[in-house]
Amino acid sequence: MAKKNLRNTKARIVNAAWRLFYEQGYENTTVEDIIFESETSKGSFYHYFDGKDALLSSLSVLFDERYEELMRRGDLPENSLELLQYLNRNLFETIENTVSIDLLSRLFSSQLVTRGEKHLLDRSRTYYKLLRRIVTEGQAKGEIRADFSASEVMRAYAMFERGLMYDWCLSGGEYPLAGFAARMMPLFLAGFRTRSGNAQENERKTV
Repeated sequence: MAKKNLRNTKARIVNAAWRLFYEQGYENTTVEDIIFESETSKGSFYHYFDGKDALLSSLSVLFDERYEELMRRGDLPENSLELLQYLNRNLFETIENTVSIDLLSRLFSSQLVTRGEKHLLDRSRTYYKLLRRIVTEGQAKGEIRADFSASEVMRAYAMFERGLMYDWCLSGGEYPLAGFAARMMPLFLAGFRTRSGNAQENERKTV
């Protein structure tokens, strides 16, 4: 229980910080603002973060919290590839509505030059554990090709998703991220669908 409470405290700080960054800008947000908004304490804040700049690498925590929230819903698609599309669409809508494109760009930049931990590639994240579970179950059900390993499918999906976000940042958000991904992601995932999965998809479309 204590471990869960500590995790919840960190998540509250991260969520409050990114909400404030989006609403009033990174430069105009202080550590005191974040502590007040998250209803935590200065001791709790500095237990997890050295300062405000350290929060820039915590966006992955925000994403993982969103994935966990989505997976608790009761109306999830049963097909594994449709579930991946569902998660991607909801995450990208969250990014568009709650994350400053400037800060997302800064996160990508920092991950490219850092010699330390690359949070976006941390395989212990909820994101990667969830992807592996979905892909493994999809292969077991005959929906995802088994001539690729689960790790290969998972890595390709993560790379494509990051590529979409990177291009969106590079173009200054000149197009809707979630809308564009909704058109491109099915085309990408179609390459991993089995023949029986294609037949099921065609049958579903004609019903």
